[in-house]
Amino acid sequence: MTTHTSVPAYAAPSAKAPLERITVRRREPGEHDVLIEIKYSGICHSDIHTARGEWGEGGHFPLVPGHEIAGVVTATGSGVTRHRVGDRVGVGCFVDSCRECANCKAGLQQYCTGELGMVGTYGRTGGDGEVTQGGYSTHIVVDENYVLRIPDSIPLDAAAPLLCAGVTLYSPLAHWQAGPGKKVAVVGLGGLGHMGVKIAHAMGAEVTVLSQSLRKREDGLRLGADHYYATSDPATFETLADSFDLIVNTVSADLDLDAYLGLLKTDGTLVQVGIPERPQPVSAAALVARRKSLAGSMIGGIPETQEMLDFCGEHGIAAEIELIRAEQINEAYERVLASDVRYRFVIDAATI
Repeated sequence: MTTHTSVPAYAAPSAKAPLERITVRRREPGEHDVLIEIKYSGICHSDIHTARGEWGEGGHFPLVPGHEIAGVVTATGSGVTRHRVGDRVGVGCFVDSCRECANCKAGLQQYCTGELGMVGTYGRTGGDGEVTQGGYSTHIVVDENYVLRIPDSIPLDAAAPLLCAGVTLYSPLAHWQAGPGKKVAVVGLGGLGHMGVKIAHAMGAEVTVLSQSLRKREDGLRLGADHYYATSDPATFETLADSFDLIVNTVSADLDLDAYLGLLKTDGTLVQVGIPERPQPVSAAALVARRKSLAGSMIGGIPETQEMLDFCGEHGIAAEIELIRAEQINEAYERVLASDVRYRFVIDAATI
């Protein structure tokens, strides 16, 4: 029989309710489990969508969000070989998967097709029948195979957002081979977009930010962008027609995708990582002209997430963060919705 211990956390008691301090159960570490003392947890827009029941994934309340987790190993099960007590580690958007399907065996656990599926870090039922609770907490227990190593060169607080925002941008940039000689555009300079600029720049690509206005232009250039254009200016789409090998769209708003497809070169690709609330129309003519592609990408598997962390460690890349206390979470949610953060809120778990 699995035994449990209780730890403090911040949870949404019901959809749309303000988050409040509660206690949640964590299982005692099993043979292959790692107990992590959480030091920092990033706030992702997905946390807000889920806590407010906006994605129709509901029912699992109270809900402890948080899937950008950075901490330190404090105990390990008897069979753990990948991590040791004292290690700096991270946990991202999932904590288990079927492990048997072709995608899992290929290290693409985020696309698990098995019966268990990708088990999200919060709000999902795991193989043990327990509902997962996320990183707005002081401790978490995770199977060693779903725990990442954080390089010593990355501060833990600024490392937390890499576990979602970082890999969400690294994965498409790596898959579509951003690098020297490639022209890459990042749509939106927010929590996701600012990581895309940093990573694409470090990969050696020529980087352009496409943002609604020029308000963040100075930031974009500081973070590594070579160019910065306002999409609210119709001239932008004329000036940049047929310019890019790859465009990564990080925003979840309704956009004229045909207009953005017009910015691609022959064989160029527009990759969606943001998920708008409504389906977006696309003209077949915008694709068949010059063999363009519209694609999607979702986070990364365990091997690629580790690759991303190592890459960031080697290149001195970390998130731009605003550190907050736990009692500021509800205020931070409102500020995220108002785009009033540069560029990721991170909760100091010591204040929980």
